[in-house]
Amino acid sequence: MLFDKIIFGPIQSRRLGLSLGVNLLAPTAKLCNFDCIYCECGWNATNPEGTFNDSSDVVNTLQAKLLEMKNEGNVPNTITFAGNGEPTMHPQFAEIINKTIELRNAIAPQCKISVLTNATMINRESVKVALLKVDQNILKFDSAIYETYNALNQPKHKRTVQEQIELLKQFEGQGIIQTMLLRGTTEQGTSVDNTTEEEIEAMIIALKEISPREVMLYSLDRESPTTTLNQIPHEQLVQIAKRIANSTGLTVKTT
Repeated sequence: MLFDKIIFGPIQSRRLGLSLGVNLLAPTAKLCNFDCIYCECGWNATNPEGTFNDSSDVVNTLQAKLLEMKNEGNVPNTITFAGNGEPTMHPQFAEIINKTIELRNAIAPQCKISVLTNATMINRESVKVALLKVDQNILKFDSAIYETYNALNQPKHKRTVQEQIELLKQFEGQGIIQTMLLRGTTEQGTSVDNTTEEEIEAMIIALKEISPREVMLYSLDRESPTTTLNQIPHEQLVQIAKRIANSTGLTVKTT
C-alpha cells in the first residue's frame, strides 16, 4: 500500500490517537534504506524509482490541512511523519520539522508531532537534532541479535547492532523505541522469531544500554509482502512487555 498524497488522514491510530499523516516520499514509489519483510508499502524493488516530495509543497499542504481541520473543530492529536519509506532520508528533513513546529505552534498548539523512523539516519547530526525537537521520535529497533535484525529489516548499510545501540544511546532518555514482534519464515524459507528467550534477553540488555523514554511493542496489523509471517497474540505481547518493564524499569506499552 502506497500513500498517494503528501497529507493523508486523519486516521485513528492505535498508538497516536487521531493522527494526520505526512508523507515526505513521492506517491509513485517506496523509498527506504530498509526492506522490511513486514512493510505495508511492499518491497523496495516493486517500485524502485522513489523520490522526495518538494519541501515547500509539504509545508504548504500541511498548513492548508491544519487550517481546514481547525476551522472544522477537529484538530488532530498528532502530526505524524511516516508514508512511503523512511522520512529522515529527505534532504530537507530538519528544515521541514522546523517549519512544522512553527505551524503547529501557530495553528494547533495542543497537537503533538511524531516521526516514525527506522533510526538509520541518526548518525547525521541534523537528523538527530530534528528528532530531539519533536514530541515523539519513534525509533525502530526490532532485534538486538544481528541475524534476526538482518532477516527482519534487510538494511542496505552494514552497521552492526552494537553500533546502532551506540547511536540510540545519544538520545539520552528522550527516544521512544518501537519494536515489531512476529514469527514465521522469510521468503527464502529462513525461520524468524524475535520473541524467543534469547531474543528477549538480548533486547533487555540492549534497552538497559539505550535507556529510552518509552518502549512500544506491537505486532502485525496490516497486510505484509511476506505472507508467511504470524501475528503475536496480544496476551503474549503483554507478557513480554511486563517482563521487559520489570527487568529494565522502563515504561513499556503494547498496541
